[in-house]
Amino acid sequence: MCLFCKIVNKELPSNIVAENDDFLAFHDINPHAPVHILAIPKKHTESFHTADADTLKGISEFAKEIAVKMGMDQAGYRIITNIGDDGGQEVKHLHLHILGGGKLRFGHFTDADAANKF
Repeated sequence: MCLFCKIVNKELPSNIVAENDDFLAFHDINPHAPVHILAIPKKHTESFHTADADTLKGISEFAKEIAVKMGMDQAGYRIITNIGDDGGQEVKHLHLHILGGGKLRFGHFTDADAANKF
């Protein structure tokens, strides 16, 4: 069972922000912004790439609700999902990083070598 499934099953503690029948949101334990929330489907889904349309629609609406609840909807926020090893996905369970609470920098992509990709 993956780490996030254990959180869904309440086998591991988390700082829950919101929950409904299908999704769970909690604070990231290693935040990269003043507000850093993870939103996950309760049903195990490996990634954005393997998720069905209903799951993607539902988690998108859930993420918007989280942004409003955390007061980020007016000033702005960022949503990121990592897919696969090269995309930086560490936990193989679909999750959206919802980041905000201040002006976010856009500079962490310097580890990629784009020169050889085009």
